[in-house]
Amino acid sequence: MILWLNGTFGAGKTTTAKELTARIPESRLFDPEQVGYMLWHVLGQPREFQDFPPWRGLVVETARQVLDHVGGTLVVPQTVLNEEYWHEIRTGLAKADIPVRHYLLHTDDDTLVHRIETDTDPDSIGARQWRLDHLADYRRALPWLREQAETVDTTDIPPSRVAELVIAGLGDE
Repeated sequence: MILWLNGTFGAGKTTTAKELTARIPESRLFDPEQVGYMLWHVLGQPREFQDFPPWRGLVVETARQVLDHVGGTLVVPQTVLNEEYWHEIRTGLAKADIPVRHYLLHTDDDTLVHRIETDTDPDSIGARQWRLDHLADYRRALPWLREQAETVDTTDIPPSRVAELVIAGLGDE
């Protein structure tokens, strides 16, 4: 199974993913950005790595092979705001018979901006403006995200509580 945590930068995906992997037996964190970094190394960095068709296929294939090898649950904290790209990934995972629970971690704009501007992680500081610049893309993607994912509002709750809500929702299958 895959628990895909979608949402914009600052919604709490990575922190929630760490909470989930600490609580769900036989779960692992799978970060598709690492696939993107590998592709940048091979193909160069002229654009967003999600725009490379091999990224989408390699994310599916990597997840499939990891699950075939170790089983369990992959927790995937990855923003995908392009509906076509999400459809391609979701279809590939379905063809591989991998169940996916897609969650949208959402918070209000003021909270997002505050989280982004006060994030002290060195990698986050360097990407601060890029993250802020992509908030408009997130707003445009919200209609389809809300239709295709289970929304968890992270505005006023800590990642530990978000993880509890996600885990509680798994019993609803």
